[in-house]
Amino acid sequence: MQTNNRLGTVDIYFTTTAVHGTLILERELEEIELTKLIEQIDEDLVLSADMPRDDFLVSVYVGRDVGFYSDEYFAEENDTDLDFGDDD
Repeated sequence: MQTNNRLGTVDIYFTTTAVHGTLILERELEEIELTKLIEQIDEDLVLSADMPRDDFLVSVYVGRDVGFYSDEYFAEENDTDLDFGDDD
C-alpha cells in the first residue's frame, strides 16, 4: 500500500469501548489487499490516537466520487434559482 494512488476515504469514530470506521473505496480490492489496508489504517491512525478500545469495526463500501458540496456551493445554487420539479 505504498503508492500515491488514491484508493478512497476513511472516517474514524472513537467511542468509549470501540472504534468505528467507514471506508469508501473508489474501486474494488482483493480480500488480501483490503485486509492489509484495514490493518494499515489501524496501525497508522487508530492505534496512534492512543485511546483504549475493545474492537475496531469497519464498514467497507465501493463507490465513486460524484461531487463535493459545501455551504458556498448551496449559496451559489440559491442565487441561480434552479427550480427542479416545477413544470407549470
